[in-house]
Amino acid sequence: MKAQEVPQDDNSTYHGEKRAVYATTKDGDYGVVASSGWDVEAEATQQAVAELQRLADEAYAACETGKCSPLEYHMYAKRLDLLSLSQATGLFQWRIKRHFNVKNFNKLSDKLLDRYADVMGITISELKKLPQKES
Repeated sequence: MKAQEVPQDDNSTYHGEKRAVYATTKDGDYGVVASSGWDVEAEATQQAVAELQRLADEAYAACETGKCSPLEYHMYAKRLDLLSLSQATGLFQWRIKRHFNVKNFNKLSDKLLDRYADVMGITISELKKLPQKES
């Protein structure tokens, strides 16, 4: 893409900030150009965030009935999926899935809980429970 063709659609997900993208200059070299976003990118981001919110809501309801551990809710609420949580914690996906089970979650060591909490930027006590639902 040429530098003058870099989208400048004022993407609302950037909150007024700009993003560096690579584009070709007049000389044909690659250079960094500031972009305020692209409408298609904004739509894709908003859809992804909405899907993670839907999954968080489903996990919240499942946790309330004891069908899953709070870990699953917090994962989605922090905009993570199984793959990204696995990569961030260094744990296998199948192992994390086991921790979605309430009985298995309740047996986790503080060391492992701290690993999850650290990745999500919350405390162990916050990880162990659901937040109060906003009215």
